[in-house]
Amino acid sequence: MDFDWLKRGAPIILTAMILGFSGAAAQEPQWRHGIAVIGDLKLPSDFKQLPYVDPNAPKAGELRLADEGTFDNLNLVIDRGAAAAGLLSVFDTLMKRSEDEVFGNYGLLAEAISYPPDMSSATFRLRPEARWADGQPVTPEDVIFSLDKLKELSAMYSGYYRHVSGAEKTGEREVTFRFDEKNNRELPSIVGDFPILPKHWWEGKDAKGQQRDISKTTLEPVMGSGPYRIASVQPGAAIRYELRDDYWGKDLPINIGQYNFRAINYTYFSDADVEFEAFRAGTIDYRQENSSSRWATRYDFDAVKDGRVIKEALTNPFKATGVMQAFVPNLRRETFKDARVREALNYAYDFEDLNKNLAYGGLKRVDSFFWGTELASSGLPQGREREILQELKDKIPPRVFTTPYTNPVGGDPQKVRDNLRTAIGLLKEAGWELKGNRMLNAKSRQPMSFEILLNSPSMERTVLPYVASLKKIGIDARIRTVDASQYINRIRSFDYDIIFGVWAQTMNPGNEQAEYWGSKSAERQGSRNYAGIADPAVDALIAKVTAAPDREQQVAAIKALDRVLLANNFVIPMFYSGESKIAYWKRITHPQNLPEYGIGFPDIWWSQDAVK
Repeated sequence: MDFDWLKRGAPIILTAMILGFSGAAAQEPQWRHGIAVIGDLKLPSDFKQLPYVDPNAPKAGELRLADEGTFDNLNLVIDRGAAAAGLLSVFDTLMKRSEDEVFGNYGLLAEAISYPPDMSSATFRLRPEARWADGQPVTPEDVIFSLDKLKELSAMYSGYYRHVSGAEKTGEREVTFRFDEKNNRELPSIVGDFPILPKHWWEGKDAKGQQRDISKTTLEPVMGSGPYRIASVQPGAAIRYELRDDYWGKDLPINIGQYNFRAINYTYFSDADVEFEAFRAGTIDYRQENSSSRWATRYDFDAVKDGRVIKEALTNPFKATGVMQAFVPNLRRETFKDARVREALNYAYDFEDLNKNLAYGGLKRVDSFFWGTELASSGLPQGREREILQELKDKIPPRVFTTPYTNPVGGDPQKVRDNLRTAIGLLKEAGWELKGNRMLNAKSRQPMSFEILLNSPSMERTVLPYVASLKKIGIDARIRTVDASQYINRIRSFDYDIIFGVWAQTMNPGNEQAEYWGSKSAERQGSRNYAGIADPAVDALIAKVTAAPDREQQVAAIKALDRVLLANNFVIPMFYSGESKIAYWKRITHPQNLPEYGIGFPDIWWSQDAVK
């Protein structure tokens, strides 16, 4: 092209064109090998492996695991049925987390990520070698299909990705997610977390020539791009996964030293004690124990004594995980709408007696929705945290500013009597009165009566002392235990009075807080707002958490949120041990140094039998 005319007569146009070219160059995407929501990634772009794996771990042997309950579905997209354990091993995600970092995410299906300074979007470039199990390439269309179907058919994903306004193909191997808000550092990271599904497989026909339907449950072995495939299925009883020799990503640095078992088998048990006996007999290789009393009294069999079974109590998974485990009253029920009723239910809970008699002192009382982390509130609010709460002072309980949250303390007859007396007083303020041995509504004269819904008989012994305590103040509380499928359906439709709920929090709370406590999720079936919280102050605090411009502001907003949730007595906090109690037969093992924030099971473990 002849540019002489520009030199002779159009210097202004020339300057504009040069500036235009410079602007275009400045807008070239900066491709990264991963993303850290806060701070920097620990590993460089040329890392060879994760620091906690053994790259020489043999790929051999079988891992035999157990699960309690049943399953009737292999489609993890939908909010129906009970999904089989282990399904995620069939699928890859765009990115993969390192258990040595709180905030680090590295490319898996995606070889790189880019995003603008305001984080209004995120673009992923897929690896050219990424393949489905049938050999077809993973495409941007698959990613878009996956996002659309997960948001359409899953209440959980719909809530979690509510700020993802859409995704589009922006290159042969590029897909771009658009966000409806800016400067939310979490969004580019979390869009790398969901399982990517094969569009062509779901839109195709099965072996019988019938059209597949992703909106329905299925027991047909689903296909993915991950390291394992479903080898066999016994509906409700067992499922077997086998390692794919042709797994496209087996040599990626992010995967080196992982997926070492040639097969993983899950056997389902309807009774926790039978499941434990199967482990003790050696037909199950690994067990994570959730009963402190069983841990203290039942692991004295010969295989433990002679070293064939190894016991470990590890804090690693809880170093960066806040836990709230609680009885959760359903605020959609009239009985629980008054905060004084909910507070009275807490005074009737004698944790100290339960811990001594059933758990051999192995539990700790939970007193924060972010318990066990630096995010947990304590004492009285100070500094920026107090400023945030002052902005909402007309919408939150005044005690937030004057009284640090503490749970009632029982454990001896006098304290228990005092607590029950306080509970009766709170109930009276809320319009209930104790007549004879029944707690009656002062207006309707109807007795206070409700069910505590459970999904396993093994949980009943933990709940029975609470039921007995409630009866002392005239409350007719009953335990109802149902099978896993019925339990899941009732939870999704909020068809319960009180449940036994658990929320695990990361060190970077964000969009999921609206799913847990936000008003919009309170009536959306399938959400994790089990309590039915619809509170404008809570909504405002969630917005401050997700929009915090820096870590200091984020932590202050999180602690403020914690205080308001506690002060409203939305749940009756229970307990947690703060340890991952595991036992396993010596025929399986793990690297000497486990990751800082996890135990890497089963991904980085391997079979000892393979090296004999």
